[in-house]
Amino acid sequence: MKLTLLIQLGWRNLWRHRRRNGMLCLAVAVGVGGLMFIDAMLRGWQSGMVEDVIKNLTGNIKVHAAGYRDDPSVGYSFVLPEVLTALLDNESSLLWTQRVVVPAVLMSERETRGVSLVGVEPGEEADLSFLGEVAIDGEALSSADDARIVIGAELARQLETRKGKRIVMMTQGADSTTREAGMRIAGVYDAEGTGLEKIFAFTGRAALQRLLEIDGVTEVSVRTDGDEDTEARLLGEIEGALPQYDVAGWRTLQPAAAAMTEYADMGIWIWYSIMLLALAFGLMNTLINAVLERVRELGLLHALGMGGAGIVVQVVIESLLIVGLGTVLGVMLGLGLVQWLADGIDLSRWAQGVEFFNFRTLLVPELLLSDVITICVLVMGLGFVGSLYPAWRAVRLDPLDAMHRH
Repeated sequence: MKLTLLIQLGWRNLWRHRRRNGMLCLAVAVGVGGLMFIDAMLRGWQSGMVEDVIKNLTGNIKVHAAGYRDDPSVGYSFVLPEVLTALLDNESSLLWTQRVVVPAVLMSERETRGVSLVGVEPGEEADLSFLGEVAIDGEALSSADDARIVIGAELARQLETRKGKRIVMMTQGADSTTREAGMRIAGVYDAEGTGLEKIFAFTGRAALQRLLEIDGVTEVSVRTDGDEDTEARLLGEIEGALPQYDVAGWRTLQPAAAAMTEYADMGIWIWYSIMLLALAFGLMNTLINAVLERVRELGLLHALGMGGAGIVVQVVIESLLIVGLGTVLGVMLGLGLVQWLADGIDLSRWAQGVEFFNFRTLLVPELLLSDVITICVLVMGLGFVGSLYPAWRAVRLDPLDAMHRH
């Protein structure tokens, strides 16, 4: 029997049992829409976490002198190799900067705290790290020669100080002797969460180099366009050009965050499995009932010459029509939910718990086209597989017996 005729029969049968098929279609739509929404929330958390890790002075790739990560002292400073400068300048799609990062102690009139003191070029940090995005109470650093300091709001609270005040900074110089300097607080930055505010304090790179009596830097941080292939290629090229240096990607530098992104991928597939398993049982149960309700019709078609293959195809077509319509409605529902929350979900009232789980206080859902396609393919595949058993039940019906059933 022609496929077009079977499709017509399948479409007609959908409307003969509107309530049953409508409920199944609605169940598929809710399942697909819910799956897309959960997927978008997990992707939003995943991409936000990766972006935060990269912006929190990690970058996509970092270059250190060998041994620096085990002992982050100024003794491992280095002058930027020309081969690295040429390689990075040849890439138009990335940003990079040099920094001096050393452990230091800050002392106010009342309190003392240990921090990572970061010497930066303010203009280069604007698009590369969180320092270019945070609100600053007071003034930002003006240049690499600016000898003032910018500290976090939480650190300022712990030190019981504020903008305009002077604090004493102590660290170790290149000759292993203690260096001490009085520094005026130019501004106090307010980052998302308190973790960064307690850890990092910033001053001008050139000013810090003069204080430490060094010509080089302790790290080069590179930010790519976000493409994983570009990142992997560039990482390999830098490692090949600088075999004597410690070159690492953000996954190596932040293994906990890398593991969390993998957990997010696992979580998405777990949700896929749960939702698809639930849909499979509902679909098979409905289709089996549909076959049992139409035994006389199927027996008549069999007696009129429709072979087993034709009956199987018809049942499968009906299943795919229901699932296909439900999938379309589900995609529309999922897109609507994601668009409705496009401005994000404000989690600031749970700021401490959110920070513990590496969530942003504003969680913005992110829906990837590849995920939408994956969901649609999986659901349609489920519709096909789920219809095979009911189709097999239909084929096993005896034509004469089926026609005499009431």
